[in-house]
Amino acid sequence: MEKLSNLARIVTDRRVKESPLFDFAAKKSTNKDLKLIRILEEAPDSTQLQLTKALYGKSSATSNTSFRKLKSRVQQKLLNHLYFLEQSDPRHLVSRRYELQCIGLYHQVTILYGEGEYMLAEQLLRKCLRQALEGEFTEYAVLATRLLGKLYVDLRQPARYRAASKQLQQLQQLMALEDEAGQIYWSSKMAQAHTVRARRALLNDLPGYLAQLQQLHEKARSYTTFNYLYLIQLTLLEFTGNYEEIIKITTATEKLWAKGKINRRRFDSRFNNYMTVYAYLHNKQAAIGLSLSEDYLKDFHPSSGNWFFFMENYVLLALHAGQYSQAQHLLEMAHKNPYFRKQRAAARQRWDLYKAYIYFLQPENSPLTLRHFNQFVQTVPDYSRDKQGYNVAILILQYLNFLRRQDVENLLARLESLRKYEQRHLRESATLRSQLFFRLLVLTVKENFDPESCEKKGRPLLHRLHEAPQPGEAYAEIEIIPYEALWGITLDILRANVTENKAAEQARRARVA
Repeated sequence: MEKLSNLARIVTDRRVKESPLFDFAAKKSTNKDLKLIRILEEAPDSTQLQLTKALYGKSSATSNTSFRKLKSRVQQKLLNHLYFLEQSDPRHLVSRRYELQCIGLYHQVTILYGEGEYMLAEQLLRKCLRQALEGEFTEYAVLATRLLGKLYVDLRQPARYRAASKQLQQLQQLMALEDEAGQIYWSSKMAQAHTVRARRALLNDLPGYLAQLQQLHEKARSYTTFNYLYLIQLTLLEFTGNYEEIIKITTATEKLWAKGKINRRRFDSRFNNYMTVYAYLHNKQAAIGLSLSEDYLKDFHPSSGNWFFFMENYVLLALHAGQYSQAQHLLEMAHKNPYFRKQRAAARQRWDLYKAYIYFLQPENSPLTLRHFNQFVQTVPDYSRDKQGYNVAILILQYLNFLRRQDVENLLARLESLRKYEQRHLRESATLRSQLFFRLLVLTVKENFDPESCEKKGRPLLHRLHEAPQPGEAYAEIEIIPYEALWGITLDILRANVTENKAAEQARRARVA
């Protein structure tokens, strides 16, 4: 009981006067701290002026000063609650729970060590080290072992100090290898987030990175070096468009994980699920990917960014499978998620583009009027400085929208833009699919919007499109709708326009007669 008694003394003597936490069970509390939180829960977009008036009745110099103090106090208390978040939900990153246990134990130990409570500190420190080693969190194992050595110096236990020093040296050597592997991986990751030109340059460097990581993993044999190596392998396959191999590797890795040959406290099988459906999407096996997505979605917590990334693939799979109503349902699910707005601006813009395509395909189910939709399509933002990727999808959608509206003036202007765009930005062999589809769109104008002529003369181009390989991720290409299906939609638009024009001409003649 001595350890418990000493801990009780430390906490009671050193505790703060005001509670650092909220009592969320007090639902009827008139406390302004809790009242502010309740208002933010109900109206998260409230402005500071609205909040000040709701809490103090009016906005004045005094109430504004009080609100600033309140805001600071509430923020600090909310930050304190981060220590007590529920981490056992399997829909969150599995390693986070074990990593936070290490961090929590180390935090407690440093306080106890500072208070001179060495016996309990050693007990918790050994527990922290054990959990760090089981989870292969080398950096926390180093911290725990280093502090153990200091503690044994204070306790004058030379044998234990020498054992801790030897273990610390081994762990530091391992961490040096992991840090080197991490530097290679994160540098490549940074290049992926840059321009298309940088991604193409990275494609040339990836084989070398892969070889370096292989050597580091052979020396370290740790989960961390394995994971960096695994991620680089998948990145290289993504960049080269070898999606079939991605499916094979993720399937094999999942089997190893199921057998316990990969650290179950660290490996996130949901990442494999994500990569698998991503590969099926780009490997033109949308039906299989769509079926798997329905099962895998439940493994992602709606509050996580990974849920939204997975949903993007899910929506695209539905679109590629021709399940447009399902795609719209998934789109609505994403927008109704209360965490939707926490995504980065670029991610929200991608959702806008998916929305534009879905509403274009199903105008009868669109909540936008025709006029508002036309405005919406024209304001979808550009995405890539290198004029590829989502910009191609935007140009195509805008062209098809003009085609459906039979806006010949804007259509001809867009036609010239398409020609120039192809000449300037779609010259490489990896962009062949976009080149071919642009030529099909140009054909609609050349053939005077005649659907039968366009279909006939477009067959050679369509055949080449079927044969053209899907470009790798290095070229940042994206087809919201597969070009083959989009050409069929284009022909349908032309046929509908012919029918509409004939009906209008018949009505005009009837009025004249």
